[in-house]
Amino acid sequence: MANRNRFVNFFSTKCFCFLISVFFSLSANAQCAMCRAALAGDSNIKKAEAVNDGIVYLMVIPYLLVGVIGILIYRMYQSKKKKAE
Repeated sequence: MANRNRFVNFFSTKCFCFLISVFFSLSANAQCAMCRAALAGDSNIKKAEAVNDGIVYLMVIPYLLVGVIGILIYRMYQSKKKKAE
């Protein structure tokens, strides 16, 4: 019974976080104040989009690294757990 309650609590927390992130996500303009001032105006639309794409690209790399390291740690933990049994 305790495992079922733990599972329900875990599942409901994950669902809540997922729903919050889906329904309350906003369109982000990833520009600092200096970049926005330098790229302001109608003539620099392509350059502004390129700067935004570059910032998003640079932001994704650290998250991927943390995810890969997390997966490796999880696999090491699971292999140690199997060896102990």
